[in-house]
Amino acid sequence: MAKTYDICIRGAGIVGRSLALHLAAKRLRVALVAQDAPDNAAHSDVRAYALSPASRSLLQAIRCWPDEAHATPVKRMVVHADDGDPVVFDAMAQGVDALNWIVDVPVLENLLKEAVRFQPLIIMEQAPVAAELTVVCEGRASKTREEFGVDFEVKPYQQWALAARVDCALGHAQVARQWFDQGEILALLPLDGAQGKQCAMVWSLSPQRAQELQAAEPEDFCQQLQAASRSALGAFTLCSDRKSWPLQAAQATRWTGSRLGASWVLAGDAAHNVHPLAGQGLNLGLGDVAELVQILDHKAYWRSVGDPKLLRAYERARKADFAVVGGSGDALQQVFRQNHPAWQTLRKLGMQGFEKSGPFKQWVAGQAMGTHHTTAP
Repeated sequence: MAKTYDICIRGAGIVGRSLALHLAAKRLRVALVAQDAPDNAAHSDVRAYALSPASRSLLQAIRCWPDEAHATPVKRMVVHADDGDPVVFDAMAQGVDALNWIVDVPVLENLLKEAVRFQPLIIMEQAPVAAELTVVCEGRASKTREEFGVDFEVKPYQQWALAARVDCALGHAQVARQWFDQGEILALLPLDGAQGKQCAMVWSLSPQRAQELQAAEPEDFCQQLQAASRSALGAFTLCSDRKSWPLQAAQATRWTGSRLGASWVLAGDAAHNVHPLAGQGLNLGLGDVAELVQILDHKAYWRSVGDPKLLRAYERARKADFAVVGGSGDALQQVFRQNHPAWQTLRKLGMQGFEKSGPFKQWVAGQAMGTHHTTAP
């Protein structure tokens, strides 16, 4: 007897597997199709994501949150720009245990794979199958999106991300650190638990400089990293390969539609890409999961999971969220890439004003954590 499915998910990364597990928990029959070569497969050994409280709750609900050694809580975030006074975000000031958590990607992926393996309503398929609804979670190089005739509007940043893991002479003290300097953006994200001395590094650079640093001898690379981070964590030791990839902002022109009598939606990087400076890429993708699950869970009993009205509501809600997050990140990238002294002066004044802005700073922090959904004060 042929298998029948309510939903076919194309793409078995973090977003696809999280969605499959949540839908199966609602007693929906799910086919999960792994893409041949995810566009981030080459970076799986060094990737780490800053996940918000909202994303943490979503993953805890399916019992796929990593242990304390692999999900390090961030108590403070310190942002430096143009050698001016830093902007500091503090979990205690926000009344929360952590601003976000830095999660080791391979560990999270393995938890999701194990959970899928033991969920009988999720069947791994080798190729796409018929279903009332297809959800495309294949990443930014999605072949299905192209197959469905959806345009993907890409804005290259003329920057590459260089990522690695480094051991630090000093403990990170659960502080995430970021430097904006001469058009470059360096982030050091705490790993290995509360007492750890390891960080995930993401450095946004010109393509030429990214390639030069990737090819540099480890000792020379670590010295340049120490200089760029103002020795905030002392000397570094490289403890992983260095991986690089081009950065872009992008958005699909349509996030839902129909084909051959069945409906489809896009989610995760197949729908949208953002600059990593705000650490919101995966949070946006998991926000897609949360919205779609909520809409399908609260639908009228007589509506299909592929009902266009439901899917248009999903598209409206997620495009609105992406407009805020993606637009803010793009604006920051444009402001901080300018090297003229006048821009540096304006940035210093802006950073000083923002640090003293009180309620507005609190609101921005809440937006980043996914805890505020109202307009700015």
